[in-house]
Amino acid sequence: MKKNLLCLAVLAASFANVAMAQEFDDRWYLTGTAGLNIQDDDRQTDNAGELGLGFGRFFSPEWSLDVGVYSTNPSFANAQNLNFSQYGAAIDLRRHFPTAGKSWWPYLKGGVGMMRSDEEFNAFPSPNSPGERTDNNLTADVGAGLQATLENVSMRLETGLRWSLDDQSRVAASRDLFTDAYVKASVVVPLGPKAAPAADPAPAPAPAPVASCETQDDDGDGVNNCVDKCPGSQAGQAIGPDGCAVPLTIDLKGVNFDFDQATLRPDAVTILNEAIDILKKYPQLKVEVAGHTDAVGTDAYNQGLSERRAKTVFDYLTSNGIDAARLNGPTGYGEARPIDSNDTAEGRAKNRRTELNVQN
Repeated sequence: MKKNLLCLAVLAASFANVAMAQEFDDRWYLTGTAGLNIQDDDRQTDNAGELGLGFGRFFSPEWSLDVGVYSTNPSFANAQNLNFSQYGAAIDLRRHFPTAGKSWWPYLKGGVGMMRSDEEFNAFPSPNSPGERTDNNLTADVGAGLQATLENVSMRLETGLRWSLDDQSRVAASRDLFTDAYVKASVVVPLGPKAAPAADPAPAPAPAPVASCETQDDDGDGVNNCVDKCPGSQAGQAIGPDGCAVPLTIDLKGVNFDFDQATLRPDAVTILNEAIDILKKYPQLKVEVAGHTDAVGTDAYNQGLSERRAKTVFDYLTSNGIDAARLNGPTGYGEARPIDSNDTAEGRAKNRRTELNVQN
């Protein structure tokens, strides 16, 4: 009993150790164990060394399962020439208590198994003395320990109690349950290469910067989205400051010509410069350059004169930065499109003109 109390004290001391932990390694491993088997007092045997082999695996960071065999060969305290051997196999479940970042941690253990007991006994005066009995018995054990992860192996230091349902003992015939204690150390050798750590998930892509409406112009009309009240305007439309189409008239009233002349007057140049500014402001506009005359003269003469007047304006526009591709013409309409009466000098002066007719 004193031996069992000592074992329980060692067991309690193991719980007092600071909890430490390991990373989860799910490889199968082999174990080699050496320790001290503390025999039940009623067996009348000396304590003896115990050796064991086994294999197992962690199934989660907290749980592992081991299968192993062990043996111990104590001698009888009062009959050193007699032997008592135990050969066992057990399945042990361990509950580990890991802590992140630590290489040591405690655990609890429970197991069941089978033990073969080979007991020599004094059969004197029988000529077959010493006698021997062999029995197989169920066992159960509980324990606690510490496990540490080193670079390539792990170590276990463990203490516990083992109960054997042995009702055939010759030394302690009145007993059918024996309690042995043990203290042992194990080397745990993983099998195979360690799995590579799981790659960290790729960081989520940074959200695309939200463009300011002040820098966006979805319909390309030159008015930003913040103030564009007509976001669906069509290409080629004249657009107002609110993004909506506006009617556009390029007024060339005043671009008139002297009688029978196709040269620009100074006042006409001023009006044409204003038209050039409009065309540059709205680069999508296309216009027809049209020339007209009054009704004085023959139709053929007036046709040629209107064409020369249209050509004068066309050349002035292109020489001042307006792309000819935006200009239809020059087209002469002669006297066919008067805007005033040809019966008065004032009316005929108005008819001697050029026009920019918006085409889109």
